[in-house]
Amino acid sequence: MVPQITHPKSIGGALNYNEHKIEKQQATLLHSANFLKRPEELKFHEKLERFQKLMELNDRAKTKVIHISLNFHPDDAPKLSPEFLQKISDEYMQKIGFANQPYLVYQHNDAGHPHVHIVSTLIKEDGSRINTHNLGKDISEKTRKELEQKYDLVKADKREREQKPGKENSQAANAQKVQYGKSETKRSITNVLDNVIDRYKYTSLQELNAVLKLHNVMADRGNENGRIYKTGGLTYRVLDERGQKVGVPIKASDIYSKPTLKKLEEKFRENETKRESDKKPLKTMIDWEILRKPRSLDDLVKNLSKEKIALVVRRSEEGRVYGLTYVDLNSKSVFNGSDLGKEYAAKGILERLGIEQRPMAQEKEPQLQKQEGLKQKEPSQKEPPLEIKEMQSSKNNNSITKDILKDVSGAITELASPDNTNEALNAELRNEEEKRRRSRNRELER
Repeated sequence: MVPQITHPKSIGGALNYNEHKIEKQQATLLHSANFLKRPEELKFHEKLERFQKLMELNDRAKTKVIHISLNFHPDDAPKLSPEFLQKISDEYMQKIGFANQPYLVYQHNDAGHPHVHIVSTLIKEDGSRINTHNLGKDISEKTRKELEQKYDLVKADKREREQKPGKENSQAANAQKVQYGKSETKRSITNVLDNVIDRYKYTSLQELNAVLKLHNVMADRGNENGRIYKTGGLTYRVLDERGQKVGVPIKASDIYSKPTLKKLEEKFRENETKRESDKKPLKTMIDWEILRKPRSLDDLVKNLSKEKIALVVRRSEEGRVYGLTYVDLNSKSVFNGSDLGKEYAAKGILERLGIEQRPMAQEKEPQLQKQEGLKQKEPSQKEPPLEIKEMQSSKNNNSITKDILKDVSGAITELASPDNTNEALNAELRNEEEKRRRSRNRELER
């Protein structure tokens, strides 16, 4: 169970959020604690006035509203009847100090994981305010653990989940990784393809490769300008532990099952509809793991792997995350993040984790310096000749003199450039410089 506590600015906003869900048939009001009427008898204005009358008793408090969501693991769903949700909500609110406060419990059904929302106020009947300092960190966290233990709920902080009876473990669900040099290449690749091609639901070569790379294999079309790519060919390669291609490529047509590009494209079309029903459970598990607030993207990868979901992260050469692919080993479905929704794509997930990537320019600069080494200064950065330096230090602010100096400096700079190898051009520039120098002297003599 994962509680989440927020403090909206207005009680009306918190109520409207939940009531709007009821209007859309995405929620029901389960319970009204410390109200004079049953949930189904309450009008909106009666709910609002009950909270407002208490809040008016304290003019000093800036924070008066509390909005809590109790989120449950999908495996707990069979236990979560409306009666149980009301009971556990009451126990939770009592343990965190809201036993005598009015509060409303809404059951939402707009997400894959079961959850309820609870709305209440921090202002008590005597006008005092309930102290919320460390409410979430200490009191709520302790209460969560007690309720998980009491009702045998899936623990939010359990790092290693026991394997459920009757389900194969993640290693058995996958073919063994290919190790180059340990077995014959073609046979090793064939074993992986036999395990993947007809069992998994993928809709592109990229998604198929997300699964194959888990076994150190990839489908390769080659360079876009190459013969294999242009003729619609396909080869399969073994990858080393760093993801680099090793060994000789094996043509798709040379493998017994003939997993050619043409055959795969037929699978892409078939799998579009086959995997559709797998979206919601996968999104539910991703949402659940994000609710547990992983500290980094790597933590999310590790946590999802315990639920038999492989998160394949695609990075640029600079290390920027630009794509995510989810391989659900439970349903054997593969999805690019954007296919699940923008909040599951790379940008959406990073935002939900509170991770901000550095701008590209900042990331490229160290890399470019490393690759190119220390460069010589560009011609424009070269130290000007002594004569020009002296003239630049002069206090003569004549605009014509400044322009002449600029022209002469530019001409000399161009002559100093290593790129100017044409002798005729150099001679012409020298003549032009001499003319400008004489003109400059005449101006100075006036």
